[in-house]
Amino acid sequence: MKKASIILILSFVIVAFCNNAMCAETSERWKIGHLRSSGSAIDKDLHLFIEQIREKTDNKFIFDVYSGNRLGDYSVVQERVSFGEVELYVGPISTSIDKRLILATTPYLVNSWAEAEKVYSQDSELFQTIANFLKEQNIKLLGGWPVYFGGIALTEKPPQPGNPDISKGMIIRVPPIQSFILTAKQLGYTPYPITWTYAKMGLKTGMVAGIIGGGAEGYAGLKGLVQYYIPVKDHFEYWFVYMNMDTWNGLSEQEKDLFVTTVKEMETRRYSVAETQEKESLLQLKKQGTEIIELSEAELTAMRKKIQQNVWPILEKEIGSDFGRIVSGVKDSQ
Repeated sequence: MKKASIILILSFVIVAFCNNAMCAETSERWKIGHLRSSGSAIDKDLHLFIEQIREKTDNKFIFDVYSGNRLGDYSVVQERVSFGEVELYVGPISTSIDKRLILATTPYLVNSWAEAEKVYSQDSELFQTIANFLKEQNIKLLGGWPVYFGGIALTEKPPQPGNPDISKGMIIRVPPIQSFILTAKQLGYTPYPITWTYAKMGLKTGMVAGIIGGGAEGYAGLKGLVQYYIPVKDHFEYWFVYMNMDTWNGLSEQEKDLFVTTVKEMETRRYSVAETQEKESLLQLKKQGTEIIELSEAELTAMRKKIQQNVWPILEKEIGSDFGRIVSGVKDSQ
């Protein structure tokens, strides 16, 4: 009797082992990366996205999530996705290979969350144009994750912070992207292009007196370094969700539709809470001792007009006719 029980138990173990082994053999293992720490808003949304995909594909896909830039800086990861070393990523897009991608961070393109949701969404003309650019890098654009409107974080208070015509006499870190470099100059700062990886070090050593290219949510992680924050709303931060094109082509039509639809659902959920979370990030900065320098609508309008007059023509030369087409469409809808 005991012998029969042992044989029965061993049979169950062998069957379970075989089923797990078969599952492992038939499943695809993907690397997925993003910028923020585990437990952050994007991390939670991405894990929900993963669960939805796994449930609807009977666990065909196994996802290894690499948070906090563990796969490398976003510009590096973009190339890794292009080569197929990473299957899927959520983050900004780099312009190092294709300068036309500056279009994604056009300064002062939108001025409110309502406008942003129209322009930065899966179905917009801007999105489709960016998708076509990325296709040339062997990348499939699926959707996006709206983050915040940009601002300037500083270690000291600048002279006349709301006046773009006054030189601030301050060097600030900017992303190595032309749109941010030109914007910083027009707002009265001296730009110093370095990646986010080295931005914190720049503040600590005094190499730079501030940062542009992020928002309150990102700057909250610089506690003790950032003394002032100016919500200039210079750009709208929208992290793109994209995958390797060969990986995309290997999916069935039903799977492709599932990925696109699930990303769209994630984007819609994010838009419903993003503006509120942006306000919460500003409150967090205040609690950490950062002074928020609020700007009047007249000051924001002066900045916007100066950038549109002096920066947009330069960007149009770099991007080409697509820039004028997108901008004209946005203006018509405002």
